[in-house]
Amino acid sequence: MFETLSKKMTDAFSVISPKSSLTEDNIQQAVKDIRVGLLEADVALSVIDDFISKVKSRSVGKKISKGLSASQQFIKIVKEELTDLMGAEGTSLDLASQPPVVILVAGLQGVGKTTTVGKLSALLREREKKSVLVASTDVQRPAAIEQLKLLASAAGVEFFPSNPTQSPKEIARLSLVEAKTQFKDVLIVDTAGRLSVDQEMMQELKDIHSVLEPKETLFVVDALTGQDAALTAKTFDSELALTGLILSKVDSDSRGGAALSAKAVTGKPIKFIANGESIDSIEYFHAERVASRILGMGDVLSLIEEVERKVDAKKASRLASKFKKGNKFDLEDFRDQIQQMNNLGGLGKMLEKLPISGSMKEGAQEKIERNKFGQMIVIIDSMTPKERHFPDKINGSRKRRIASGSGTTIQDISRLLKQFKQMQKMTKKLGKRGRLADAIKGMG
Repeated sequence: MFETLSKKMTDAFSVISPKSSLTEDNIQQAVKDIRVGLLEADVALSVIDDFISKVKSRSVGKKISKGLSASQQFIKIVKEELTDLMGAEGTSLDLASQPPVVILVAGLQGVGKTTTVGKLSALLREREKKSVLVASTDVQRPAAIEQLKLLASAAGVEFFPSNPTQSPKEIARLSLVEAKTQFKDVLIVDTAGRLSVDQEMMQELKDIHSVLEPKETLFVVDALTGQDAALTAKTFDSELALTGLILSKVDSDSRGGAALSAKAVTGKPIKFIANGESIDSIEYFHAERVASRILGMGDVLSLIEEVERKVDAKKASRLASKFKKGNKFDLEDFRDQIQQMNNLGGLGKMLEKLPISGSMKEGAQEKIERNKFGQMIVIIDSMTPKERHFPDKINGSRKRRIASGSGTTIQDISRLLKQFKQMQKMTKKLGKRGRLADAIKGMG
């Protein structure tokens, strides 16, 4: 997300770099580049005009802070305005009310609403330690109820059974009774979507809303629809009084217009972003962190939080202990490290949050495409325990057997072994200095 805009921002800042002050003439080209970037990102025109006006008024004649260059001062101003544009205040849910806290989720058809409900329930269970019940009032879309049932199972939360013969209002009422009976902390209710906003849809939502009296009414915004998504959310807000927004499909959007327009157009905070297909691919929305990612500064805080949640601390500790004792790094360890990276969404997802330049990031992404990590795991799984612990014993006939068992070629096996040996040399060198063990401990 934001790849196009990030590049434009980088171009804009490079124009300022040689300058020693911020004047209207000095920033003219930079501001023009930023404007073009925002237009290409499909940000609402009124939002762009307001943003550019604020950046210019704060920059022209601005005294350069001690220790900063003109370019750094300009970047600081742009970052602060981006953060303010997306919502600088906190975006957490109100979970302090008397349980069950009811969360009503609305949105148009096809925005990933039901999937988002599943992800949100997983987040509340895992990170907030809440007991959750989910229910579907979507009697319009075939298999919507069954889909939520499967997602609830994957998320490890309770599912309230409903069927298409019931009215949405009745399902809402019964699910609330069930949540109270089971002493659940949170009830999340999924609703039906339509291809466009219509009166029937709004009346159905109002009926459900009146029964549930939700603490949070969240609108799911498809990031791919850009500024149009923000305008749709504004229409819903006029009828339902939304408390926040959830951006879905952000991993498929390289522009970011919805994220940059939504808060300004609706006045409602973005509370979450859903950025992948897995049940845990949802994050709290932090405007300052997203602004940093747009400006190529990375988002190391989010990466650290993700590592703390998803890296297996026991495995990391065992590997650290192994190095301390001077034991060799083997293919079992190699496979574990690949799996740990996959748990973090792969190297591609990690690169998005690291403060590296666009050109370096693109080059790294190309290399990642060539390195088939999933294939590596399959190859290692096709080996015997002895081969994993003593890879030097893998000769030609063993390679043929492994290739046959993993559906790969002998060349693939040789390539993996070569990469493994490079990794083994590096770990041996770092292990002697104690740095790798410390790094692994830190990840744990």
